[in-house]
Amino acid sequence: MGEINVVDLSKRFSIMVDGRLQSVQALNHLSFTVRKREVVALIGPSGCGKTTALRIAMGLESASGGKVTVDGREVKGCGHDRGMVFQHAELLPWLTAMQNVMFGLEMKGMRGTRLRNTAMQYLDLVGLKDSYHRRPHQLSGGMQQRVGIARALAIDPTVLLMDEPFGALDAQTREDLQEELLKIHERTHKTMLFVTHDLDESVLLADRVMVMQHGRCRRLSMCPMPRPRHDMAALRGSAEFAATRYKIWRALHTADATVH
Repeated sequence: MGEINVVDLSKRFSIMVDGRLQSVQALNHLSFTVRKREVVALIGPSGCGKTTALRIAMGLESASGGKVTVDGREVKGCGHDRGMVFQHAELLPWLTAMQNVMFGLEMKGMRGTRLRNTAMQYLDLVGLKDSYHRRPHQLSGGMQQRVGIARALAIDPTVLLMDEPFGALDAQTREDLQEELLKIHERTHKTMLFVTHDLDESVLLADRVMVMQHGRCRRLSMCPMPRPRHDMAALRGSAEFAATRYKIWRALHTADATVH
């Protein structure tokens, strides 16, 4: 379970510029597949359609053409088969960390002791068992993102979607959470599709990296480093990492459009 199929996906926006209505093509017949248990990164310049594709996959945006399916079912609005982690944690400020995680579970119909125990289980998974009683303003940025990840995972989705989940964090916290995400994937085997502007992050975390430009796939590259990926320092120093990073860098900085 957890296969995502993006089929001939298009999205056109209308915006007002100098008093005139103009059309913007955000996605242009985009197609790709994320296999179950796979981690795929979307990378590319700002405005290339990465986040739009992710939001359509979540059901937060509608497509102008084409479709997204999860396990063969077409996405038509949000659903519990998909969890979303945003660039900013988007926590409810009047709720504690535990209550924020419980919120999605309550929407799913969970109640009583099971509700509390499940929320605590996922806070423990992201290393926040001892901070369950804190409100968002009492948590660091990295801790808030951990709560956001716990909230998304707690509903037990088959697919985890992430929009630059570590982009707003300092370098050290970002690296810590990258390592934590690798551990979470190893434990849960969730299918993951995430957007990033960080080239190193895409290679470290993903099984495949898709370079996007002008709403299309420019290149799809395999990341050959085997899992589990425990030693981040060794990964960064490996020949496979350097070669893959260079291929993706070339695709980001050259005009030839190829898919491999």
